[in-house]
Amino acid sequence: MNSDKIKRFLEIVESSRKIVFFGGAGVSTESGIPDFRSVDGLYNQQYDFPPEEILSHGFFMKNTEEFYRFYRDRMLYLDAKPNTAHLKLAELEKRGVLTAVVTQNIDGLHQAAGSEKVFELHGSVHRNYCMNCHKEYDAHFILNSSGVPRCECGGIIKPDVVLYGEALGDDAVIGSVNAIANADTLIIGGTSLNVYPASGLIRYYSGDNLVIINMSHTQTDKNADLLIHEKIGGVFSHIGE
Repeated sequence: MNSDKIKRFLEIVESSRKIVFFGGAGVSTESGIPDFRSVDGLYNQQYDFPPEEILSHGFFMKNTEEFYRFYRDRMLYLDAKPNTAHLKLAELEKRGVLTAVVTQNIDGLHQAAGSEKVFELHGSVHRNYCMNCHKEYDAHFILNSSGVPRCECGGIIKPDVVLYGEALGDDAVIGSVNAIANADTLIIGGTSLNVYPASGLIRYYSGDNLVIINMSHTQTDKNADLLIHEKIGGVFSHIGE
C-alpha cells in the first residue's frame, strides 16, 4: 500500500469538516457479500435468467416466485457483519466530521455499524411491505418464507429495494444531493460508478477534495484529487491509528 497516498488520505480526513462518503458494493465485499460486476460477482454467475433481468420490476411482477428463489439465495446475507470501513465511517460521524453516508448497497451494514445519517439510494432488504395493505415485514420473514411471501391480508410482499425499471426514492435522492453539494470532501469508495442514476449524483459535488478508493478504475478517476487503488477496509483501517 502506498504510504504517501495513505498519509495524504489521513491529512484530508483530519482537515475536513463536512465529509460525505459515497459507496457501492465494494464496501461490503469484505463482509462476505459478493458484488455484482467483479470476476466472482453475481453478474458473472450462471442462472436461468440474467441477474439484471431477475432484479427488474417487470420480472418481479411476472415471475414473482422465480424472483424470490434468486433473491433469497443471492441477495439476503443476514449474518454479514460490518467491516472496518463501516466501523470507521461510523466513528467519523460520531466525531462530527462526516455528515452523511450515501450508499448504493441494500444490506444495512452502515446502520449496523452505528452510522445514523445514511441515504440508501437503492433501498434496503430489511424493509419489506405488503403491496396491498402496506404492512411491513422484516428480512427474516422473507428469508424464512417459501414461494411468494404473502401478507396476512393475502397481498404479495415486496422488498423495499429499487429494482431495474424503478425510480430512486425522492427522499434518498434529495438528501444525498444536499449532503454532497454541501460537502468539503467527497470520498467515493467501492463503486465502479457505472450504475445510473445513482452515480450521477456526484456531479453535485464542488468541494475541495475528491477522493476515490476503488480496486478498479472508474470514469471519474481523472477528476480525483487523490486516487487509491486498494481495498477500502485496508485504507480506512489507518484512521485513528
